[in-house]
Amino acid sequence: MEFPGPMGRALALAVGLGAALLWSALAAAAAETIYVADEDSDTVSVIDAGRLERVAVVPVGKSPHDVQVSPDGRIAWVTGEWNRRREARLAQRTPSESGGEVWAIDTTTHRAVGRVAVGRHPAHIALTPDGRFAWVANRGDNTVSVIDTSARREVATVAVGTYPYGIRVRPGGREVYVANLSGGTVSVVDVERRAEVAQIPAGKEPADVAFTHDGRLALVALREEGRVAIIDADERKVVGRVEVGPVPIKVVTDLGSALVTNHGTRDTPRGRVTVVDLATLTVSGTVDVGLGAHGIALGDDGRFAYVTNAHASSLSVIDVTKRKVIANVPTGRGPNGVAVRR
Repeated sequence: MEFPGPMGRALALAVGLGAALLWSALAAAAAETIYVADEDSDTVSVIDAGRLERVAVVPVGKSPHDVQVSPDGRIAWVTGEWNRRREARLAQRTPSESGGEVWAIDTTTHRAVGRVAVGRHPAHIALTPDGRFAWVANRGDNTVSVIDTSARREVATVAVGTYPYGIRVRPGGREVYVANLSGGTVSVVDVERRAEVAQIPAGKEPADVAFTHDGRLALVALREEGRVAIIDADERKVVGRVEVGPVPIKVVTDLGSALVTNHGTRDTPRGRVTVVDLATLTVSGTVDVGLGAHGIALGDDGRFAYVTNAHASSLSVIDVTKRKVIANVPTGRGPNGVAVRR
């Protein structure tokens, strides 16, 4: 396309600079790979962050819900349901048994290389900083499974609150926090003892928990209240609340802010990410994404955030600095959890 005259040349230069900046931004993420749990497709989508396209689809178990990548980047761990019909055919479980599974995906070959039986209806998964253990919140039996990631087997179960959902390891690796969706509390689990040591009253329907980088504060998304509770992790008590809009589900933090997905209801889905300033604990902005905004993960340098849109079957890529969506990438049906391999 030609742009005649001085104004045209200036416009051409602006367009060229804009394209160059976008290319530079995407090139910075080129080494990253995004994994998305396609809950309604029984697959995991593998998305190249540099090309912004799906490059592989990995079949897993039934209704994959969450995905997390090991600290060394070699394995993507995926929670899901036991496929009763498949197991009956393979005769590896009797028809009367029930439970959940965690699948291990090799991030080099994009193939499932193992699976571990856990409790009923597993939701989210978190890994210790050294990658030796994975902690899985089992909604159906109010427990957390502890998985030895090398042996790929469950080595312990921990009783927690009612309907555990979101789960996160506190920086330092000594405690695990579990958001008990139906219990209104956050369980504090001692990693070494593998035992619940406290339950912190948080509010109505705590869905997820995230920590500030120093581990001093925990932020808990309260699905029913449309707020985020701020917990002093040393004192183990709520010290504040922030209004963030309808049906907050997932929370992530960078050095200066927290990003919260607003999912909405089934009848009135929302598509928004709310930004909370961690210095003032106030809302500093919002970003419109696809309908049913659910899972969220940050890239390595915090420049980009990746949001799953459950009702749009897509992944929104947010430029965090500019607070705008720069791309929407198709996924499988009903995308839920999302993680980044750096």
